[in-house]
Formats: sequence, C-alpha cells, structure tokens
Amino acid sequence: MLPDVAQLPHWLSQQLANSSRISGYDYQHQSSRTAAVLIPIVLHPDGATVLLTVRAEHLSQHAGQISFPGGATEAGDQDAVATALRETAEEIGLDCDRVQIVACLGEYHTISGYCVTPVVGVLQPGFSICPDPNEVSDVFELPLSVLLNRSLYEKRWVSRKGVRGATHFLEVNQRVVWGATAGILLNFALDLMLDGIPKDMTIETANGQHVSSSSP
Repeated sequence: MLPDVAQLPHWLSQQLANSSRISGYDYQHQSSRTAAVLIPIVLHPDGATVLLTVRAEHLSQHAGQISFPGGATEAGDQDAVATALRETAEEIGLDCDRVQIVACLGEYHTISGYCVTPVVGVLQPGFSICPDPNEVSDVFELPLSVLLNRSLYEKRWVSRKGVRGATHFLEVNQRVVWGATAGILLNFALDLMLDGIPKDMTIETANGQHVSSSSP
C-alpha cells in the first residue's frame, strides 16, 4: 500500500535507496543505443498520478502507444536525468525545474533496440504543458496506485515486427498500457517492494484454451 501524498516523496526515496534496481527487457536482452524516460508523479492532494503521453501516429517507432515522456540520449546530455528532463521539455513543454528527481531505476531493453533508463520524479500540480504534436497526440494522468498494482496486469502474447513474444497489459480508464511502459511500471513496483502477481494469459492447454496463472 502506498503512503499518503505528503509522505510519498520521502517513502519513494527510502524504498528505492534499499532496492536492487531490477532490469528488464521487451523481447531483446541487449541494446546498444541509450535513452531515458521520466516517470512524472504528480502529487495531487487527493491521490498521486503519473503523467503519460500517447505517441503521435506518424512516428516510425511505437506509434500511438502510451509512453512516458523521454527519448534517445544526445551528445550534450550529462547523464540519464539530463536526457529525461530535456526530452520531457521538448515533448510536452513541462518546465523541468518543477520536477524533483527521486532516483533512477534499472535499465529496460526495448524491441526498438534502446537501453532505457527510467527516472522517477515528483512534481506539484498546477504546472502547464505545451505538447509538441510532432511527438505526442495526447497527455493525460492515471492513478499511481493503479499503475503500481501488479495484480491488475495481464501477460499476453503479441506479435510485432515478425517477432512473437509475451508482454504485459494494463487496462484502466479506457486506456491500455502495455509493452515497455508496462514492463517499467511492473519493475518499479518490485523495486518498491509492493505485492501483487500479474495474471499469465500465455499458458495454453493441449486443446488451445488459455489458462490464467500467476506470473512473477
């Protein structure tokens, strides 16, 4: 269970300081290109949320998918935090001086060949954004408590770029979070030592029926 909003930044910092920073992957185990994303946690008095984006439909990679703001490392970036903040400012126009950085999570390797470092940050409500339509088609928030509830996720088969593999899905408020974004959130929950086991919908019986099972 998450603490109240007033205690959340300190609790996040303490939990992550003691965690093992779990790494993950989405089909690929090795990625040569580096990137970083920001997990922007908004500290609303009635409950924390996470600010998410929908990638523009014309993009060559992950078009139309829900994602964290972020992108590829550039030569002038000092570290993953600098990458995440710069990309967030470019994509959604968020003044990153408002973001209090908590910690970096373990790396996540994506099907598009990136080694992504998730950066956890918190910010107070009342900020303004100006999304770049060339990058994102929508910006919205979902409850942090839901996104970190591992028991609400399902592991399903998907086929992308001719590769069949399993990934996790979470359906909430008519939104579908899946792929690397879901994987990063699941690892985040593990780093915070939160309980919950996703349902494994990839197990099939001999007659082709799917059987729900627990999946770590």
